[in-house]
This record gives sequence, C-alpha cells and structure tokens, in this order.
Amino acid sequence: MYYISAASTISHQPTFQNAGFSTFIEPLHESSGLLSPDYKGFIDAGLLRRMSKILRMSVACAKDCIQQAGIEQPSAIIVGTGLGCLLDTEKFLNNVLTIEGLLPPTSFIQSTHNTMAGQISLSLGNHGYNMTHTQNSISFENALLDAMLLLDENEENILVGAADEAINFLNEISDNLHLQLQYPLTSGASFFILTSLKNNYSLVSVKDTRAIGLVSDVSGQIMDFLTSNDCHVQDLDLVLFSGMSEDSTNGLAALLSNLVVEEKKCVDYLRFSGIYPTTSAFAVHLAVDKMKKDQSLKNVLICNTLIQSNLGLTLLQSVEA
Repeated sequence: MYYISAASTISHQPTFQNAGFSTFIEPLHESSGLLSPDYKGFIDAGLLRRMSKILRMSVACAKDCIQQAGIEQPSAIIVGTGLGCLLDTEKFLNNVLTIEGLLPPTSFIQSTHNTMAGQISLSLGNHGYNMTHTQNSISFENALLDAMLLLDENEENILVGAADEAINFLNEISDNLHLQLQYPLTSGASFFILTSLKNNYSLVSVKDTRAIGLVSDVSGQIMDFLTSNDCHVQDLDLVLFSGMSEDSTNGLAALLSNLVVEEKKCVDYLRFSGIYPTTSAFAVHLAVDKMKKDQSLKNVLICNTLIQSNLGLTLLQSVEA
C-alpha cells in the first residue's frame, strides 16, 4: 500500500494551502485566472525573477509538500508533464526566428521538459533520483507508477507531481483548428509526498494506478482495473472523470451511469481544473481533499480520458479502509 502524506496544488481554484477547498470551488469561467500565491515565501527573490510561471508553481508546490510532510528532503523527485515549459519554448523559437548569429542559451535551457524536476532539485539541494515523464495526458500516471516502484525498492518520501502551463499560442491553435473545447485551456501544478508506510501525516492511500496508451475498450479496462484491485463497481463512493465530450469518453459516460445510482457521485473534474495535459494530478488532490472532509468516501476512482487514445486510472482509498 502507498500513502499520500502531503498534497499541494496551484491552479485556477483556491487550492494552495487551503484544506477543504473542495467544498466551495465553482466551475471555471472563461475569465478565470491562475491564482498564484506569494512566491517570495518559497523562492529567493533573485531566483524568482528568472523563473517562468511553470517553474514558480512547481517549486512552490514542492516546498509546500515538504513542509506539510515534516521532512527535510525527499528520497526522489519525479515530475510528469505533457507539454513542458511552453513559455520558454516559445521564447527560444522566437529567438531562432529573430536573432542572427549565436542565440542566448537561457530560453533553450529552461525550455526542456525536465527543467521543472531539475529546478526543484536545485532549490532543495537534493541529489537523489530525479526523473521526468512526458507521455501527454498520462504523464502523471506514469510518474506515479515510477514513484510506486521506487517505494517497492525501500525508498521513502517520494516527491511526485505534475505541471503544465497554457500560453496564448495554444488558444490561437485551438481557434485555427476550430476546436470546440468545452472548457478553457488552463495552467496547473500538483505535487504530493508518497510513502509506503502509514504515519500521522497520511491523508489517503493509493491502491493502484494504471496508464494505458492506444486504448480501445475503456469500459473493459476500467472493469479489469477494479477487478485486479479486489474492488467492485458498487464499492466506489466517488468517480472523478474527464468528460471532454461523449465521443472522447468512448462509452465512458454510459459506464459511469451504471456505476452509481446517484448522479452526484460522478464528477467531471475538468469543470474545475480546465484543460491541460496533466489535469489528473489536480483530480487526485481534489479527491484527497474530498476524502478528508467526508469520511464516508472510502473508495474513489480517478478516470482520465482527456485524450481518446489514452486512459489513466487511479484508485484511492481512505486510510481506514
């Protein structure tokens, strides 16, 4: 069994250092903006000026998790990201087009996908295992799987999370492709401390997670996942899913309607997070917060079908279950 002992999220909701946020968050609007904390409490002012939005979010959430868990250093740092540091990528590509001769290296160095994990490591002075997973919409699930494997090898206190950012160019692409997005494109970062031992800080347990690419039978995969974890459909108290559209869910809506009698037990988390590749990390924190506030929630399934060909599944259980 694996336990989440700390959780921290910066998003378009009042999630950061705000236990119980799940009881009063509201669906996003087009005008909803990223709710950034005062980063000076987590990042030196000199470094802060040189950090992009996604790096600030990641480092702040990572340090907040470490403070919550009451530890000095994590044994490993694992980050999932779908698109990486887009703002710096855009800057670098603009430099390629506009600057003749040698290019300044800063934007390129900070544009790589592993910059977040590296920056967290530098900020913490951490010399442990450091890994970045980038598998589009199931990047976070793969990062979580990596953390679980490390815990199986007797590592302790793994910092695992995910982050992605939105830039104006993404909206331009969406408009040019005439994509009818149901929710706005957003930014977000969510980080957790994962351990293999239950302690006084344990919030919920992670029973299992699975990342499946090129999925053809979503309903069948969900049922197989539950069966392999000795969990029945009727045992689920809450299902958080990414409901992009009826087509993209590939029959998921029909399955969810049969999971529980009460419709309120099936929640589309994209209504609260908006759209970015690693929104399932936001959903995990949302589930953790809900489970801490409502002791009747024993089994929660996060079902990530943000992209039709990918499926991410995470089963959380209360620590008393």
